[in-house]
Amino acid sequence: MLKELTLMGEVDKVQIALNRLKLHEAEALRMNPRGYYVAFSGGKDSCVVLDLCRRAGVAHHAHYALTTVDPPELVQFIKREYPEAWENRERPKLSMWELIVKKRLPPTRRMRYCCQYLKEGNGIGNFVLTGIRHAESLRRSKRKMEETCKNKGGKMYLHPIIDWSTSDVWEYIHAYHVHYCSLYDEGRERLGCVMCPYAKQSSRDADMKRWPKIAKCYERAFDRMIQKRKEDGMVCKWKSGHEVLKRWMNNDYSKPDDKSISLFGMMLDETDT
Repeated sequence: MLKELTLMGEVDKVQIALNRLKLHEAEALRMNPRGYYVAFSGGKDSCVVLDLCRRAGVAHHAHYALTTVDPPELVQFIKREYPEAWENRERPKLSMWELIVKKRLPPTRRMRYCCQYLKEGNGIGNFVLTGIRHAESLRRSKRKMEETCKNKGGKMYLHPIIDWSTSDVWEYIHAYHVHYCSLYDEGRERLGCVMCPYAKQSSRDADMKRWPKIAKCYERAFDRMIQKRKEDGMVCKWKSGHEVLKRWMNNDYSKPDDKSISLFGMMLDETDT
């Protein structure tokens, strides 16, 4: 619950989050006169963070990282309900389909080059706000509320709702009438790139069924990826994008050895391209 009674008295999670935003606003303004850079994905958590910024009255500017492979319903939702984030959208130089060909291998759990290229490079030189929460995953449970990234010009992070539960997020959304994407009402727990290899198998299968045209785009990209590997004289046992798609969807990855990692019979020798 957003308000809890403890031995130390009542804890108001909303007020704590607002105080966190106000506490670091001066530093955000020092880094950028426009204030906080809100990394807005259109998911429930980033919708809450953006609403908290408004309630706290802190300077901020929201940005949507256009991945080119988000659910169409999510993109339309952002356009309609959060036009400021859409207007400030960050456009990648390459689409997901072009990136697959450039990298010459599919994105995987081990090789998440798509996240690095399409999302993580944004907000350089800013104090970035995210909706990351400890309850989301084991990996995120180890994140700190404040973090500093010194790579590529540097940026600072603040995760104001890092200690909130999923039920806290929904309680806030309903209590303060925050707009959220209708895909959640269909039973989806999280939103993100369609058929993301980091998602649960059941979610990937549901994505493929829900958005067959996007699945076809992956298949075509894999066809071009195979052709690119052949043109570059690289090892490639697969004959079609359909074969790659089928194995990729099954998370059927080869195990790494002590010299290199092999995926679909293709050496991961292009990680720096």
